[in-house]
Amino acid sequence: MEPGNDTRLSEFLLLGFSEDPALQPIIFGLFLSMYLVTVAGNLLIVLAILSDPHLHTPMYFFLSNLSLVDVCFTSTTIPMMLVNIQTHSQAISYAGCITQMYFFLLFGVLDDFLLAVMAYDRFVAICHPLHHMAIMNPRLCVQLGLLCWIISILHALLQSLLVLRLSFCAHPEISHFFCELNQVIQTACSDTFLNDLVVYFASALLDGVPLAGILYSYSRIVSSICAISSAQGKYKAFSTCASHLSIVSLFYSTGIGVYISSSVTQNPQATAMASVIYTVVTPMLNPFIYSLRNEDIKRALKRSLELKP
Repeated sequence: MEPGNDTRLSEFLLLGFSEDPALQPIIFGLFLSMYLVTVAGNLLIVLAILSDPHLHTPMYFFLSNLSLVDVCFTSTTIPMMLVNIQTHSQAISYAGCITQMYFFLLFGVLDDFLLAVMAYDRFVAICHPLHHMAIMNPRLCVQLGLLCWIISILHALLQSLLVLRLSFCAHPEISHFFCELNQVIQTACSDTFLNDLVVYFASALLDGVPLAGILYSYSRIVSSICAISSAQGKYKAFSTCASHLSIVSLFYSTGIGVYISSSVTQNPQATAMASVIYTVVTPMLNPFIYSLRNEDIKRALKRSLELKP
């Protein structure tokens, strides 16, 4: 195949999970169900927080942002996949692929930084309870939220612009169900050294810094909880960050699992299946984790749905 430049390339082919026609209705029904549960669950969390003045605190401000980002994160990939299954097409336009890749990177990094900011909020709340509201004032919360957005936008823009400079062979095939950055770069016919370098550097920085912040925050939180004399006090302090810790554990364990899976296995479909965990399953489970382990959210949801406790 002869390499072609970006102006002649019109589309990519997304190979997805399986080309077996018998499996397509099952895959469609499964992903449609998970997508609807994800959107409904996260929007209910946002509605509950907005409708209850008692939840207008830093923790729930960032949780509402996380829920909205999860809806957008899942919406960048699943609807397009469902359309392709329904229309029996594997094609995605060049512009559509770059756009999908941009927003996937944007919301993925935003998820990462919001979890780190939420960990910082829990650190302040537990280690400096008397100064929590003074430190985490509305102005700082908005500034932290904007900083997360700016970093995510700039990173996604940089990666997308670097992909735009690449030349691709005719009819490039992506062994995934969406335009994942590394998969797109692998289909290029031109030199990808700069792209690979930026991907590795950005991954180390944008994953490492938030993770280091989360680990530091929780190391201080554990030290503060251990210093509490009463068992009831320890339980109450831990319960305020248990939901966040569960989501952080799920987010990073699935991300690391996908990385290991892609490094060990040579089967692209197995890697695509593994990536479903952090692109679909994790955003779907977040509302359940917070609603099942948080009495404030439960009460707010009951009020929003006009149910009596």
